[in-house]
Amino acid sequence: MKDIEEFLQNTRPQVKEDPTFILETRRRIDQVEGLKAEMDRQRRHGRRLLIFTLAAGLVIGVVATAVAFLYPIDAELVFPQSYRQYLLLPVAVIAITLGLVLSRTRSFS
Repeated sequence: MKDIEEFLQNTRPQVKEDPTFILETRRRIDQVEGLKAEMDRQRRHGRRLLIFTLAAGLVIGVVATAVAFLYPIDAELVFPQSYRQYLLLPVAVIAITLGLVLSRTRSFS
């Protein structure tokens, strides 16, 4: 919006004394502002959904890893011992991704 105003101030276009021109221009600017507000709303919603999904994945991964490592009966039948260590990798990736998403600040102005 500021770029348009700055451009118009610098170039000083000649406008006829037509009140419909100003009304039409204002209507178009309002439409653009409405689109911008909707895009910002959708970005915020997507970011919240991503954070929620990553947090849920982290909790599920931690619980699954804890169960695999601390299960009191013979885990050979339930989950092979050699694969337990690989449960930590996706949990670590999810934790790092969640940290990166939360640390990234974004301004929607």
